[in-house]
Amino acid sequence: MSGIEWGTVMFAVLLVLLALRVHIGVAMFVVGSVGYVLVAGWTPYLSYLKTGAYARYSTYDLSVVPLFLLMGQFATHGGLSKALFKAGNAFIGHWRGGMAMGAVGACAGFGAICGSSLATAATMGQVALPELTRHGYSQRLSAAAIAAGGTLGILIPPSVPLVIYAIIAEQNIAKLFLAAFVPGIIAAIGYMVVLAIIARVSPQDAPAGERFTWAQRAKALWETWPVLLIFLVVIGGIYGGVFTPTEAASIGTVATAIVAWTSGGLKGRGLLECMAGAAGATGMIFLILLGADILNVFLALSQVHTELAKWVIDLGWSPLAILAVIILIYLVLGCIMDSLSMILLTVPIFLPIILGIDLWGLSEDAKLIWFGILALMVVEIGLITPPVGMNVFIISSMTKDVEMKQIFKYVMPFLASDLLRIVLLVFFPSMALLLINLISQG
Repeated sequence: MSGIEWGTVMFAVLLVLLALRVHIGVAMFVVGSVGYVLVAGWTPYLSYLKTGAYARYSTYDLSVVPLFLLMGQFATHGGLSKALFKAGNAFIGHWRGGMAMGAVGACAGFGAICGSSLATAATMGQVALPELTRHGYSQRLSAAAIAAGGTLGILIPPSVPLVIYAIIAEQNIAKLFLAAFVPGIIAAIGYMVVLAIIARVSPQDAPAGERFTWAQRAKALWETWPVLLIFLVVIGGIYGGVFTPTEAASIGTVATAIVAWTSGGLKGRGLLECMAGAAGATGMIFLILLGADILNVFLALSQVHTELAKWVIDLGWSPLAILAVIILIYLVLGCIMDSLSMILLTVPIFLPIILGIDLWGLSEDAKLIWFGILALMVVEIGLITPPVGMNVFIISSMTKDVEMKQIFKYVMPFLASDLLRIVLLVFFPSMALLLINLISQG
């Protein structure tokens, strides 16, 4: 068989393995290895293995991944989520549905120092769910709001999947972080609007809370100073030219560790749990990276990437139609795969297609940055879509009295908000490029 035929067959084998629940990293490694041998032979394959892993793992930018993961672990154990939730509740908790809105705002704030949607959902669920239930909120709406709010963890910088995309697409991490700010803020506002609508349509699900005095609000806001300080040091340092994203991750990790230590979160086995959690997540991500590298080298040898891009462009479809198909594929994959796996599996395939079509007259770099944010936004939807919405699974484990299908039902309005935001980003790429253009002009 030709390289194209082998590439097509082995990609189908990969999809079968994924359907059988084989770990994505193992599946990509096995399929890539077998395909490489079939196309090029054993000697080139063994030669690639000799240097491939070192070439991938010695990438300097990749060192931010374990650092941001460890930073998220420290933030989780340091109790920073409680202060964020209290501050959000103090300012808008007296609105109907305001406490749930405060939880969404706290998810956004926690995501700014965590970088993981699963960690954001799990941590905020532990903090906010009991309080929302105590104040009369329905568990179905509370669970759905926190599951949706948790998706902000990978959209608002720092974001581990965004770092991986930057490495694959060979783009500047700092620019991608900057591009994610406006869509991330719009996402948080969109979720709050959804909660406001639900609170008026179904007031029994989202009652109004007590009004705090300005003195109480000031105190609650002051208690969030560690989060604000860490965020300003990390993000401000990057865009102020003081240090690189990797150096910022190091400084942010140390600062978060100090906060967690002083709050007592690292006492006893706390430090070991943080190290073990970060190490386990790093190992999983690096295994997927190695598998993706071997798979992508095999697909490149088989010319599947090139031929697929050429075939799609030769169809004569409009750029928007092609983009719509790509988004639809992401939405379908989101029902069965996790976000990082989707990015590693699809980005090398879709990028040549995106680069081959004209979208709003964007330059190549602007197109890659804009598509990275668009892909991340579509990928995050998979965290709350059935049947494998990981955020919903996590929150469901904390709400024993509510069936998962009820949570998925209440998640639907949040998904509508996500889809509207995706449409806006497709037609208005400036949502992602605004801050980058402002800084470059300044």
